[in-house]
Amino acid sequence: MHTNAGGPALGLDFGTTNSVVALGTAGGSPELVSFAAPAETSPVFRSALCFWQDDSGKGLASDAGPWAIAEYMEYPLDSRFIQSFKSVAAMKSFEQASVFDKRYRFEEMGNLFLDKLISHAGGRLDTRPQRIVVGRPVEYAGARPDEALARTRYDAMFKGFGSEIHYVYEPLGAAYSYATRLTEPATILVADFGGGTSDFSVVRVAEPGAARRCTPLGHAGVGIAGDRFDYRILDRLVLPMLGKGGAYKSFGKELEIPRAYFADFADWSRLALMRNRKTMTELERLQKTAVDPVAIGRMIAVIENELGYPLYDAVGTLKRALSQGEDAHFHFAGAGLEIEADVTRKQFEDWIADDVVRIEAAVDRALAVANVGGGEIDRVFLTGGSSLIPRIRRIFVERFGEAAIMSGGELTSIAHGLALIGEQDDIAAWSA
Repeated sequence: MHTNAGGPALGLDFGTTNSVVALGTAGGSPELVSFAAPAETSPVFRSALCFWQDDSGKGLASDAGPWAIAEYMEYPLDSRFIQSFKSVAAMKSFEQASVFDKRYRFEEMGNLFLDKLISHAGGRLDTRPQRIVVGRPVEYAGARPDEALARTRYDAMFKGFGSEIHYVYEPLGAAYSYATRLTEPATILVADFGGGTSDFSVVRVAEPGAARRCTPLGHAGVGIAGDRFDYRILDRLVLPMLGKGGAYKSFGKELEIPRAYFADFADWSRLALMRNRKTMTELERLQKTAVDPVAIGRMIAVIENELGYPLYDAVGTLKRALSQGEDAHFHFAGAGLEIEADVTRKQFEDWIADDVVRIEAAVDRALAVANVGGGEIDRVFLTGGSSLIPRIRRIFVERFGEAAIMSGGELTSIAHGLALIGEQDDIAAWSA
């Protein structure tokens, strides 16, 4: 196997929900960077930011990862908690995030996130290898993602992170990691299910010791993953309590409440940003004319009381419970709003049925681009948090058989593989 003459590389899986860093070890297996978080030491660094007013009056203070969560949990009303901000990278409609009295472009949030990630790495990232390999989705999140815009924003975000930056499709990182477990040639399909996107790569793996161990054959992706599944839960259990589907009165007529408010509320990257003077004034005006003003009042209360993270946690708890059992209980309470609901796995699968159809179509595209039939796939490697959802796993079991399905390192395999790719001389063959 040809290796990078410059030595070990760094692999960074900058994810919608979590981020992971792996450092190459000059021919050995890459090592994951651990973060001594407030609750536990972990290689998984939450892709989140928290802002608050500095007590010294010098402006905004901030932190990221589990420290952002800890700060928010202690002072929720005095902070702004932003998560899933990666999902706006390719959105033309996103220009700046208003946080208190300051505005942040995507790359500014990204720079701040990276600075905090480095500072919490216990010195492991103070001196970074020359070659940095950053994962990127095959297709970015959003209704009409602008790939060129996302690339420009990524370039600005990572400009100071390393002198030699390469972008590689995230499922290829997972493929290279999984290849280290194979002892014979195989054609594999890698399915990576993150928070914002589901990405697929078909890769041919040669025998151990081959000059070129992995050869990418084709890729496809779709901007549907864990956050979209969260939206389906919110749409069924929460948004009707906040006025969705309701009406307001205007000049003697009843009009539907604009759906944009509910779309923003159910998007983790935008919910916290609704707490701004303009939006809150609009909602208060809407409340006065709404047929059900109490419902709009609930939405205002959730936003004003910064309850986005507890709501996210309640939805995540339900998803995990439904991955373990056939039914689960949803509970959310705060700011005078309390929602209790029993949900079956069958109901949840019905809610995400249209999303599953689009995911299956993306799998078909990956196979078609690779010019590989389903019967030619020897192994399917599932990775990413949403790969643990039974309905998602069933897509592949039904097509390729239970024996072909492999998994493991759901949150760390991409970074591990990106670091391995970074040590290859022919890295241009992997670059997206």
